[in-house]
Amino acid sequence: MIGLLGRGDDPCLERVRDAADDRGIPHVLIDEDALSDASLRLDLGVDGVRGVLRTGAGVVDLDLLTGLYARALGPAEPTGAAREVSALLHEWLDVTEVLVMGRPASMFSNSSKPHQARLIAAAGLAVPTTLVTNDPEAVREFRSRHGRIIFKSISGIRSIVREVDDAALARMDRIRDLPTQFQARVEGTDVRVHVVGESVFPTRITSTALDYRYAARDGLACDLEPWVLAPDVEQACISVASALALPLAGIDLRVGEDGTVTCFEVNPMPAFSYYESNTGQPIAAAVAAFLDRPRTGAARHTDDDESEVA
Repeated sequence: MIGLLGRGDDPCLERVRDAADDRGIPHVLIDEDALSDASLRLDLGVDGVRGVLRTGAGVVDLDLLTGLYARALGPAEPTGAAREVSALLHEWLDVTEVLVMGRPASMFSNSSKPHQARLIAAAGLAVPTTLVTNDPEAVREFRSRHGRIIFKSISGIRSIVREVDDAALARMDRIRDLPTQFQARVEGTDVRVHVVGESVFPTRITSTALDYRYAARDGLACDLEPWVLAPDVEQACISVASALALPLAGIDLRVGEDGTVTCFEVNPMPAFSYYESNTGQPIAAAVAAFLDRPRTGAARHTDDDESEVA
């Protein structure tokens, strides 16, 4: 049996649940918005941490799951028991021996984009020439050297990628109190690659927007289609995801006309439903199948009726 943890109306969770239904894979949904009457017992023993979750829907022995897909964002209204149980579940995700797709600890690389870029480069993908600074003169020199440059946040908080045009350059003194990441603009075609274990799902994005995620907001078109990458690039994507301890990863690439590949960042909790709905790629099915694998070693059982998974 596989577990699904997150908000029950999350499109990614819904797609994995539907894929599990279609393939006859037993599953249990742990809805973070339905934990107001829940309790979680964690026991630390010589063989690790065992967790038993009680909700109004039944009892889940977390140790008996073959794997768990976590889109753990916390309850929409975090109050009382829901907040406490959700926080404990997030801690359990990092210490359990159950296969977890989306451990909180694996998200840390995304909290610093410069740090993540170093890890990506070490794993085999090229990254853009980058400057992180709060010195306006350094930015002006960087732009003079590279011609066209963009800027974005250095943290894991989503930001809209914008170009440093003359108007932005005139406001550059504002960065003195906020170190910002600047990169040489890379020309080419955007490709989002979802890695699920050893499976790779590339999607080509065609748009005139600098940041295609906000194309509609800028009144621009954005078309998505399944794509094929060179085998060595696919393998590099798998290596990057593995190096970042991400069984599921969303990797943002740009492929130049000469075939050069540049990686901008790796999303550790990708909202793949947007790409799947536009391309028909079976990403959710791959997630369900990846989690529905026999676990190595004997599963631990409880000593009472709480061993039953609801």
